[in-house]
Amino acid sequence: MKIGIPKEIKNNENRVAMTPAGVVTLTNAGHEVYIETGAGLGSSFTDEDYVAAGAKIVSTAEEAWSKELVLKVKEPIESEYQYFYEGQILFTYLHLAPEYELTQALLDKKVTGIAYETVQLANGSLPLLTPMSEVAGKMSIQIGAHFLEKLNGGNGILLGGVSGVPRAKVTIIGGGVAGTNAARVAIGMGADVTIIDVNADRLRQLEDIFGNSVQTLMSNPYNIAESVKQSDLVISSVLIPGARAPKLVTEEMVKQMKSGSVIVDIAIDQGGSTEITANHPTSHDKPVFEKYGVLHYAVPNIPGAVPRTSTMALTNVTVPYALQIANKGYKKACLENEALKKGINTLNGHVVYKAVAEAQQREYVSVETLLANE
Repeated sequence: MKIGIPKEIKNNENRVAMTPAGVVTLTNAGHEVYIETGAGLGSSFTDEDYVAAGAKIVSTAEEAWSKELVLKVKEPIESEYQYFYEGQILFTYLHLAPEYELTQALLDKKVTGIAYETVQLANGSLPLLTPMSEVAGKMSIQIGAHFLEKLNGGNGILLGGVSGVPRAKVTIIGGGVAGTNAARVAIGMGADVTIIDVNADRLRQLEDIFGNSVQTLMSNPYNIAESVKQSDLVISSVLIPGARAPKLVTEEMVKQMKSGSVIVDIAIDQGGSTEITANHPTSHDKPVFEKYGVLHYAVPNIPGAVPRTSTMALTNVTVPYALQIANKGYKKACLENEALKKGINTLNGHVVYKAVAEAQQREYVSVETLLANE
């Protein structure tokens, strides 16, 4: 199969869909890999590195997008819609629930859109989302600590405090992969950490992991409101696979926070999990905005700030699935791999992932029906 890897053009997105090591795996299996010139530079991979791995360098995005299978990192932006064509297989993070126009473009051109973030194993885990959730979770605390500094607009508090001085209070909403990694770093920096989750069993697991280093609370509006009001830093990391993130931190809650506090909304790529950030995503160029005296960080591609680490971590998990698609074709690969089949969001002009259809109030068609009729 001919595989194209275009350069990412989203604001400050320095990741690339494949490392040279990943290219070796694909070319050794007999596939041809075409990489847009300079695509790997943000992650410190040169064109020469890719050529040595067996890839071919193409000079334009159009050439990379013209291949049978296109591998990306972030969802296409409007200027890339022109490269869609019927029968194209696009394998990337799509985050379609809040992206009506992108979804429509994929449907109009009958692109087979396979989303990294909805590939799901039988145990409910999301293997292609996990490494980026790890990165985003760990980075969220670094980011929060940075913006809590007075010169960056914060209230001037050090996360771990010092002897005789209170530590910063950090509330993490969501005890999944991102939330757990956020907690790990926050604890390591000496903060006073509370984790809120809707699953009592998960809260027990987190107490087993972190012991008395964390306070756990059951998720409900009262507990969220009380914790948010007392916090210097709030990390919102709630995820429902493929669906819009629930708005758990209300505007009224934010009004009760201390001036100079910080909110980091990790769920912004799924529409945001706080009322204020939901309609106000930010970028690495302008990462925060202030409202009610609180700094709001809502960058959809947090891992793009550490592209070397992120690209390597992403390639580790995506290559096996990309290889299955290339070896067998997407239909056979998905019929033989239930997890990969759950990754299909658009097919033959239809939305085939239920949470996306519900979020956009579109007709839903089961992927099994379409695959059976092909």
